[in-house]
Amino acid sequence: MQTVTTTVAGLGMREFTGGSGDPLVMLHHSFGNPGWMPIHEALADHYSVHALDLPGYGGPEGSEQPDWARHPRDLALIVGQWLRTKDFGPVELVGSGFGGWVAAELATMAPELLKRLVLVGAAGLLPEQGRIYDQFLVSHSNYVQAAFSSQDVYEAIFHSNGDDPDEHPLGDDTLVMWDMNREMTTRVGWKPYMYNRRLRPLLGGVTVPSLVVWGDSDAVVPLECAHAYVEALPDARLEIVPDCGHAVDLEAPESLAAIITGGSS
Repeated sequence: MQTVTTTVAGLGMREFTGGSGDPLVMLHHSFGNPGWMPIHEALADHYSVHALDLPGYGGPEGSEQPDWARHPRDLALIVGQWLRTKDFGPVELVGSGFGGWVAAELATMAPELLKRLVLVGAAGLLPEQGRIYDQFLVSHSNYVQAAFSSQDVYEAIFHSNGDDPDEHPLGDDTLVMWDMNREMTTRVGWKPYMYNRRLRPLLGGVTVPSLVVWGDSDAVVPLECAHAYVEALPDARLEIVPDCGHAVDLEAPESLAAIITGGSS
């Protein structure tokens, strides 16, 4: 694995990259990318994986913030320019949570950049029955915990193992990153919160195959949104991951990798 920074629209865009083969780009949740994770490692056995920090995400060492951005479509435009700069050709694009929303927006604008769209617990559509969990009403840690069905998995990923007894169990770097990530989410996804009424009608123009993946215990984005995506996209199928919350990529990386690579039907 290596870290690469590419300048796009005057912004330094950081990615974690590794593996070989056809390009697969991953977009993270609103709480950011913890780094090179088991899901990336599993997919790197099949693809050249590019785990991109969205603009304004990743903390002080992450991608630079576009001060002008006010909607996830703005972030999608930047990701589209990044893809053209990298000159990958059509890619498999995997978006989790908030990153799924950005990926869906990009697919409606530039489907020619994609070979396949994979949405994992994606935000972006307004639920008719339930509601999307509002992170602005709770602490950073409570929101991220809500994305997991297993407290043990959450703690294994995010809690610090430092020797300082006065250190916050999450660690200063994690708290700073979450705070900066939330600031960017506030800029682009707060009002209305985590959905775009204009998105669903545009999904019918997405010309690439799509895969929608959801945890069966997702407490952040209701499962009804998974069915809404499948109904709106012309060529989509749904996979439900059992005993898993919103952060499928972090909580069930082996299951998600098997689904993406075709090891699960």
